[in-house]
Amino acid sequence: MDVIDALVLDLLDGLRKGPRSYEEVIEAWRTSCPRLPVWEEANRRGYLAQWCEPSLGRRVGLSDRGRGWLAQQRPGRALEPAPSERARNLSAP
Repeated sequence: MDVIDALVLDLLDGLRKGPRSYEEVIEAWRTSCPRLPVWEEANRRGYLAQWCEPSLGRRVGLSDRGRGWLAQQRPGRALEPAPSERARNLSAP
């Protein structure tokens, strides 16, 4: 596993217990180093889902693809429930 894979795995692991606000996630994973674009790489791979909830605003959680990759990398650990079907996907910024 290379450095980017390890950092993407850390990002997904941080979402394992449930969605977080977009602001919280992007602040924690923003990077100024062009070699370590964790947020951008996770989005490029399709591992993140984004949607709006009326009372909570923009949310970020694991996509089905992200859930699958995380389960493969960290077998035996519980995952968050999948986002509601009512959740509206947003395009990545």
